[in-house]
Amino acid sequence: MASTADSNIRPDYDQVIQDIADYVLDYRIESEEAFRTARHCLMDSLGCALLALRFPECCKHLGPLVEGTVVPHGARVPGTRFCLDPVKAAWDIGCLIRWLDYNDTWLAAEWGHPSDNLGAILAVADHLSRRNLALGKPALCMRVVLDAMIRAHEIQGVLALENSFNRVGLDHVLLVRVASTAAVTRLMGGNRETLMAALSHAWVDGSALRTYRQAPNTGSRKSWAAGDATSRAVRLADIAMRGEMGIPGALTAKQWGFYEVAFSKTNGDQQVKPQAERHFRLLQPFGSYVMENVLFKIAFPAEFHAQTAAEAALQLHPEVKNRLDAIDRIRIRTQESAIRIISKTGPLANPADRDHCLQYMTAVPLAFGALDAEHYEDGFHADHPVIDLLRDKMDVVEEPGFSSDYLDPGKRSIANAIQVFFNDGSCTREVRVEYPLGHRRRRNEGIPLLEQKFRRNLATRFPAARVAAIFELCSDQARLERTPVQAFMDLWVI
Repeated sequence: MASTADSNIRPDYDQVIQDIADYVLDYRIESEEAFRTARHCLMDSLGCALLALRFPECCKHLGPLVEGTVVPHGARVPGTRFCLDPVKAAWDIGCLIRWLDYNDTWLAAEWGHPSDNLGAILAVADHLSRRNLALGKPALCMRVVLDAMIRAHEIQGVLALENSFNRVGLDHVLLVRVASTAAVTRLMGGNRETLMAALSHAWVDGSALRTYRQAPNTGSRKSWAAGDATSRAVRLADIAMRGEMGIPGALTAKQWGFYEVAFSKTNGDQQVKPQAERHFRLLQPFGSYVMENVLFKIAFPAEFHAQTAAEAALQLHPEVKNRLDAIDRIRIRTQESAIRIISKTGPLANPADRDHCLQYMTAVPLAFGALDAEHYEDGFHADHPVIDLLRDKMDVVEEPGFSSDYLDPGKRSIANAIQVFFNDGSCTREVRVEYPLGHRRRRNEGIPLLEQKFRRNLATRFPAARVAAIFELCSDQARLERTPVQAFMDLWVI
């Protein structure tokens, strides 16, 4: 007779959870390239946060839930006067960094923005450093922050290499929550058991649906989703540090675990995956690979699959700017991933919709010779009907070679090619850009421009003397690394 009762033998923690915990606690990061890139990532991310403060739709989300709240040893929110508890500070910092879609990017089977984790890391490190000083203990130094950034980048990025969450309809901020939970639990002093407990809760939380990034529902939630994920990570880490038990089989539990509930069906046709394909594939150990290879958005605040398209369009601008009315069609050859997530026709409802439209992000630099955050706003779009006229003339086609090179670990290109055809039968040259300015292959070219971007963003919020002080500190690796976290964060208070 078949049993009618479930076995209640408690399993060991799932191997993925154990692997992440062991990496966070035991791996020694020795790559100076990783620490140097983390410093640039810190600069760029905080610069993006300052730039976002120019947009009221972002600023309305910031500050304490109860006005006037006083938080002893609270965390600072860069570019503001807010001093918040670490959970809300993580929300605010994460929201600011992500709002304009201008921070770093990771492209693989899954996509994402590993610097989203900085919201949790900075909030917790700032609070802990201030609390330590109040207790007569040593402050945390910024080397600890950079170390945590490298680990969070690695966890999110390695999980994304071979595991596509978007194909099952889930949003990549799940990986932000997991990576941030691991990083901040370690900062709080969690041991292996505590780390595994916290991570298990991060997986049990499930995931937001990707629908708020996709047509026809694209909206501003995609700009604050990372802040939401980082704040939840801080909350889960705190819960685990208080001794809350974990869920060892969070991923693998039959019928009830993450693999069965959230990772077993394909998106769209809802066909069930074979059992072997439901578990994550981790083809390389955790190290510092992701930070070393992360992609920076240097030239354009645009979804990364369109970065090279915008760059190609900018090159074609001088050839077409006086012939926009004579354009017959525009051909864009691109990768499969770009077609899947940002190729769209029809009305664009809001800025978040526009900065996730390949055709829009190509039309603007083609017509105007620039692509800035303001170009996504309702007023600019309404005042320039030529953008939609150009969109209507675009043919987007997959180039199989681009798709292949995109997934090739030795290349990781994000290629786009654009050619414009006119009514008289003439055409422009085809401009093909394989590697965007922020790619590792273009680091020597990109970093000076990244630093210029950082200076410009600092100047949107601070006077010249403060801009110079922050820039000089962030430009000195050794000095930055030994700077106490709370002293660093105080520089960003207005």
